[in-house]
Amino acid sequence: MFKLLKGGLCYLPDGAAKMDILVAYDRICEVKPDISADKLWDAEIIDCNDCMVMPGLIDQHVHITGGGGEQGPISRIPEITLSDVLKAGVTTLVGILGFDSVSHHIAGLLQKSRGLEAEGITTYIYTGSYGSPTETLTGRVLTDIVFLDKVIGVGEIAISDYRSNHPTLQDLKVLAAEALAGGMLGGKAGVLHIHVGDGQQGLMPLFQLIQESDFPLEIFVPTHVNRNPRVFAQGIEMLQRGGYIDLTAGETAGLSVAEALHFLTAKGIDFARLTISSDGNGSAAEGGVSRMDQLLDDLRTCLMSPHLDKAAVIKTVTENPAKLLKLYPKKGALLAGSDADILVLKKNDLSIFCLLARGELMVQDEKVLKKGRFEP
Repeated sequence: MFKLLKGGLCYLPDGAAKMDILVAYDRICEVKPDISADKLWDAEIIDCNDCMVMPGLIDQHVHITGGGGEQGPISRIPEITLSDVLKAGVTTLVGILGFDSVSHHIAGLLQKSRGLEAEGITTYIYTGSYGSPTETLTGRVLTDIVFLDKVIGVGEIAISDYRSNHPTLQDLKVLAAEALAGGMLGGKAGVLHIHVGDGQQGLMPLFQLIQESDFPLEIFVPTHVNRNPRVFAQGIEMLQRGGYIDLTAGETAGLSVAEALHFLTAKGIDFARLTISSDGNGSAAEGGVSRMDQLLDDLRTCLMSPHLDKAAVIKTVTENPAKLLKLYPKKGALLAGSDADILVLKKNDLSIFCLLARGELMVQDEKVLKKGRFEP
């Protein structure tokens, strides 16, 4: 019932401090120094001394039903497992379809997300796929967002990619309008999550859309922005305009996450509208599969750098995506009333000491304690 995390260096919205965290059931009750366990009935004490304590990671770009398919049926990637998610330190994710909307559908994506939630994590999905008109369940992006509880936006709509069907400016305007109206009517983020490919135009279709419309910038989330220097330069322009950009963990052909963050730091550019996601369970180079835990690996690399602000880095995978997706402070924060999604890393090697998802202990000393129903 009660868990008391003692003595960890807690990364709070206003900075890092040594605190105790009291968890009751699935919520954080208190965050303050030296909480006494004397009056707590049957409290489990977790010693977090010599540990960094942060919100569970939020990954807004995961192919939970499996991505791939570009090299034929043999290249279709299987569905993700609960263990894959937990080993990445992730407690909240957004599932997407991606390129293959022929053999994958929104109905399957929705059911998979509900299955993962029943297993203990928090899940949402984007309606849509690469193309336009895009895949939906109810027939419209707007009604999917309004009436389907887990749908919080549309994506990943592909631009500047030979695999897309090259949506026109009018196509993008319609998608943005549907996403925005759906978000307003459904009380959700209503984001347009945009896959940016290697094509010559990069972010130019998005810039044209912004120039020729009145949509608020915060509904647009271009992802894979670190895929090459040219697109990254456009991403910096997007940040300077006041928009969001999303970097992809594990990038090898373009800029790594660490390289991108060092560059932004050197330029004095704030991270407040910067997020990082894994593209987990999607296609990787040479027919491989992108790993969700690459998100945690890249976080570790950045936390070990003396040139990067640790609190700002942590927010790129916690507070920033939570605010973008209108989940904050329920998600992405260590505050009284927030969900008890808590990642604790050992200071010496940044390995997972423990991971709580909605108050349940899921990982201890790198060992996954709770597996999915059909995992061996």
